[in-house]
Amino acid sequence: MNKIRQWSVTHSRKLETVYRKFEPVLMKLHPLFKRLGYGRLEKPVRVFEKVMKGLMFDCQMCGKCALSSTGMSCPMNCPKSIRNGPCGGVRLDGYCEIKPEMRCVWVEAWRGSQQMRNAQAIQQVQPPGQSCAQRQLFVLTGSA
Repeated sequence: MNKIRQWSVTHSRKLETVYRKFEPVLMKLHPLFKRLGYGRLEKPVRVFEKVMKGLMFDCQMCGKCALSSTGMSCPMNCPKSIRNGPCGGVRLDGYCEIKPEMRCVWVEAWRGSQQMRNAQAIQQVQPPGQSCAQRQLFVLTGSA
């Protein structure tokens, strides 16, 4: 998974370009989607999104996607789930203090974001995402 995630960061500009070209196609399909019913399409689209984003970005499906501002590096891959920049434990070589074999997701986010059109977007504060445990708790109890 890590190799594909690294590829996504390295090619963040290309992925951004593909999305920008694909978005108008989706907009043109709006009348068809509306006729079919968005409620009916939601589940298969969500499954497809989870598989693709999981493969490409090791996405945790937190509901607060920041890939477009974090250089295609999902901040939820941080072992500490830090969404607004690196912790104080980033090693000098850019690796994580918790998982020494893993590059810090924020070092990678900076690298990927600098290739994208709006490189400054990484400087915006991100709202907290939900961990898998928080989402499961919400599903079971109705509150997080």
